[in-house]
Amino acid sequence: MNLTEGNKKVLMIVLIAGCFLSTLNQTLLNVALSGLMEAFHVTAATVQWLSTGFMLVNGVLVPITAFLMKRFTTRQLFISSMFFLFIGSVICACALNFGMLLTGRMIQAIGAGIIMPLMMTVILYLYPSEKRGSVMGTIGFAMIFAPAIAPTLSGFIIEYMSWRWLFIGLTPFIFIVIILAFRYLMNVTETTKAKLDIVSVILSTIGFGCILFGFSSAGSKGWDDPVVIMTIIIGMLVSTSFCFRQMKSSDPLLNLSVFKYKVFTLTSFINILITMIMYADLILLPIYLQNGRGFTALEAGLLLLPGAVINAFLSPVTGRMYDKYGARPLFITGLVCIIVSMWGVMDITESTTYSYLMIRTIILRIGLSFITMPLNTAGLNTLPRELGSHGSAVNTTIRQLSGAIGTAVVITVYTIQATSHASELSMQHESISAFRLKALASIYGSSDAYVLMLILSFVALIFACFMPGKAIKSDGESHS
Repeated sequence: MNLTEGNKKVLMIVLIAGCFLSTLNQTLLNVALSGLMEAFHVTAATVQWLSTGFMLVNGVLVPITAFLMKRFTTRQLFISSMFFLFIGSVICACALNFGMLLTGRMIQAIGAGIIMPLMMTVILYLYPSEKRGSVMGTIGFAMIFAPAIAPTLSGFIIEYMSWRWLFIGLTPFIFIVIILAFRYLMNVTETTKAKLDIVSVILSTIGFGCILFGFSSAGSKGWDDPVVIMTIIIGMLVSTSFCFRQMKSSDPLLNLSVFKYKVFTLTSFINILITMIMYADLILLPIYLQNGRGFTALEAGLLLLPGAVINAFLSPVTGRMYDKYGARPLFITGLVCIIVSMWGVMDITESTTYSYLMIRTIILRIGLSFITMPLNTAGLNTLPRELGSHGSAVNTTIRQLSGAIGTAVVITVYTIQATSHASELSMQHESISAFRLKALASIYGSSDAYVLMLILSFVALIFACFMPGKAIKSDGESHS
């Protein structure tokens, strides 16, 4: 379908607005969980399901999006996803009990799970490979700016208003995007009478769902918990069966032949490591700030804000740089910044200043801005157009799994090391108070966990050195 530049701009504005609201919705609750525990009189393990449940629904839906994009039009999918987001937000805003709130959250997740793979596929159809970096960078601004303002916005609402305004405030904006979509959104992709492989859907749901649940539960329940062990084992076995079925199928639900393209496979490995680092830092730094140093959730959110805002504004810039210079110089620059930022928190103490941590986080976010969106562009550019929807679905699935695994691993390292340090400190200082013991153990445990993240950063740098030096062609070839 031939669209004018004006049509493309209007189309992208509507899609980016939907993407921004979807991402903002996902991250608003992160610092509101303790307030919701008090409001509904539930435990930390129970309230965590608002995040875990959202991630599970999102994770099991993503592998099906490639089929949905073949079967339904761009308009149908986008408007449906925004309707799910709208209905879920209304249910959450009106929730009378925790079960109702969780139900609304799950419905929101259905909408959010469709939007990102849809965005990536639309870009592959609308823009040639030499322009995708700039467009991806603009989308990156929306994707990164939403979680940048979410902790501060959420902290303000929780402190001065009712938690219901986290959802009430979103609904009119979602409704406006739905109206704009009906008015301006045009179909981009071509639909086919694709058949849904029910067995593959069941296998992917059980497999990815169990892996996500197992790893997300490991941080709180421990790796020796029977439920954690069984769900991870079942998830891996069923996911392996799913992969074999896809490789043998003539019309797979998720086409794994995307891994035949070396650059896509390479970016997938880097994607795994970067996502683990990014998610782990988002969990670990607030733990250090709140448990180790006694800062409030709002203060922790404000510390993260400058770096995230800089990350968002740099995203369009690095997108244009990718179009000009290619992936390798950007990835190496970004990873050097990440390594410096991890090195700087390997020996954090109770006297490490707030401003030092803010500057360190800004350096980390500058590094991530050189990698996150160019990483998606580099991987998808190497694929032929017919594999674009499968490539974006694989990318999103990788991010979901890596985020859960990275969080679980870093929380495990933190917990083990904090427990070990607490034991040592209690033996060395018998008169130490329980509060100070817990705070010091948390600080030292956080410092040790950052060593693991530094190692992951070096591994990612090694992979980045093998990336092509120039922009990647969309026919599956690359030149350096």
